[in-house]
Amino acid sequence: MMRPNIFVVGAIAAVGLSAGSLSAAPVRIAASARLAHCGEATCLLVTGRRADAAAPVSIAGHDIAVVGGRSWRVSLPLPVVQAWSAPAARTLSVEIGGDNGAKTDAALPIGLLGQITQLAYLDVNARR
Repeated sequence: MMRPNIFVVGAIAAVGLSAGSLSAAPVRIAASARLAHCGEATCLLVTGRRADAAAPVSIAGHDIAVVGGRSWRVSLPLPVVQAWSAPAARTLSVEIGGDNGAKTDAALPIGLLGQITQLAYLDVNARR
């Protein structure tokens, strides 16, 4: 009587499981945001990567035209970012690929949409 080699059977099962899990993996996208100069004004530069260079990009639910292919970027004036975001928001939602696409959040620079606090004075001491 012939016994099946358990290592061969196990290797075939492992390959089948890993191939199935790779095809079901969600599409990963990356996006980040930072302040940049746009002529005389200050803008928010949003950059990211996408698997398909033709996939549409929307920020905060608004379809936008981006520059670039798989690595893309767009400059948004601060008043536009303020209008599209909730007060004191810390992230900006980015969606790539339309309704069935992938979504992520780009972290906004600290205090970008926060309240401005007027300081009466600032006390700075030197330590030795």
